[in-house]
Amino acid sequence: MRIPIQDPRRQYELLRDDIDRCVMTVLESGRWLFGEQSEAFEILFARYCGVKHSHLVANGTDALEIALVAVGAKGREVITVAGAGGYTTTACRIIGAVPVYVDVDPDNLLMSLPGALAAITPQTAAIVVTHLYGRLADIQAFRLGLASIGRQDIKIIEDCSQAHGSVRNGYQAGSLGDLGTFSFYPTKNLGAMGDGGAIVCTDDNLSSRIMQLRQYGWRERYHSFIPYGRNSRMDELQAAILRIKIPYLNEWNERRRQIVRRYSETATKSFTVWFDDSSAFVAHLAIVRHPERDRIRKFLQNLGVMTDIHYPVLDCDQPSQQNLPQVVYDLTATRRAVKEIITLPCFPEMTDEEISFVCECLQKAG
Repeated sequence: MRIPIQDPRRQYELLRDDIDRCVMTVLESGRWLFGEQSEAFEILFARYCGVKHSHLVANGTDALEIALVAVGAKGREVITVAGAGGYTTTACRIIGAVPVYVDVDPDNLLMSLPGALAAITPQTAAIVVTHLYGRLADIQAFRLGLASIGRQDIKIIEDCSQAHGSVRNGYQAGSLGDLGTFSFYPTKNLGAMGDGGAIVCTDDNLSSRIMQLRQYGWRERYHSFIPYGRNSRMDELQAAILRIKIPYLNEWNERRRQIVRRYSETATKSFTVWFDDSSAFVAHLAIVRHPERDRIRKFLQNLGVMTDIHYPVLDCDQPSQQNLPQVVYDLTATRRAVKEIITLPCFPEMTDEEISFVCECLQKAG
């Protein structure tokens, strides 16, 4: 048996008839950008997230870039973490912002609130809090922390690209910060069949800025009113496919939780399995830690269980970043985790047999 990390084709097979039908509808319409599918999905997604506005863009990195420009981060400092894949760093570099890397909480690998507050300077424009691996960070605690030091001017951007549908205290991912950004990359909890992204918010002024920034700064066609606008669009095909998929999202998230729960229950004590049995965790990735990471990965691969590392190199250590401005605080917990983390197979279409097989292999790995 060979168990892949992800297999998005299986989801297509389950929904083939509906997806094929909606694709043909879009193709025959002759309207492939900014049409009724995009408008309908924006309304649907905003309602799902519990916010007033949703704006589609080309991908999740564009969403972060546009969000940072919208909150005035260009040329200023942005607090982030170093082990979340490099997407916020990329967005910062594009707009000339300086990434400021703080440590994570070792218990959940989410941004450390004390670390973030300690890193704030007069140049801080925003904090990007990534809901890493599908675990929803406590954004309300960040708000209270900023208020306690009189820095409510700092904007909180939720990077929700790994947390579609996660809920804390009745609030959906994306509804707690000033802005929420999403990716609809095919292997996300809510994935398109190509690239796509969204920015969500409730603030009318931020919404207006985002609408203009995603298309050349236009307020009306060919009339650009705000600087640093760019071209970032999600096409009608992806919007139509996401409309088909979103009714299944909560069910798929529960299946993902079930998979990681099984791993948590059966792995030997030498493994640490990141699991939270609540709606705040949607198990985008099944992450375990082991002090002998390389040995475990090789052992599992020989048995047919594919693994990965999310993510193997910290942003601040990447060769591409060494001659660029950055601020790096103590990253003790981050650096320890990056040596131990392993990603196991986890997707809703996994069979019970496949899940049991992975569990057996974890027990054998020791």
